[in-house]
Amino acid sequence: MAEATIRRLIRDVPDFPKPGILFKDITPLLADPAALAEVTDALAAPFRGQGVERVLGIESRGFIFGTPVARALGCGFAPIRKPGKLPWRTVTESYALEYGEDRIELHEDAVAPGQRVVVIDDLLATGGTLTAACKLVERLGGVVAGCGVVIELGFLDGRARLGGRPVTSLVRY
Repeated sequence: MAEATIRRLIRDVPDFPKPGILFKDITPLLADPAALAEVTDALAAPFRGQGVERVLGIESRGFIFGTPVARALGCGFAPIRKPGKLPWRTVTESYALEYGEDRIELHEDAVAPGQRVVVIDDLLATGGTLTAACKLVERLGGVVAGCGVVIELGFLDGRARLGGRPVTSLVRY
């Protein structure tokens, strides 16, 4: 998919969710069925033939892209959620925010030892959430085959926090 098409379908919303933030709204992209299919295929493409056995999607927009990527790769999907949202036993990872700390959780049986995993989200900013997700995979004995995002905010240098783990981004600002 052409980067120009993705850029055209991502709407900038100034001062959301707070003043000074320029929010990248993916809802126009999601509304375009051809673009959504192309984005899903583009996120899956680098991982075809890589022996990926599970795709994890980070709450909540990572669910939107992660599930069809899992289908495209012929493997299962598991959600990474905010605390208290998963019904089974979980492992938890904390990560730093500009203004504090947050946590994410994954079912303890979502990833088997040695299993090759791809982590999907809509956006890579500072890298805190994606790094925490990778740590959850590794704590369970899984192998992070790579991470895929639609949007990367390169000026925040989140990729550097991922410690050399492979990252695919479809558009970079």
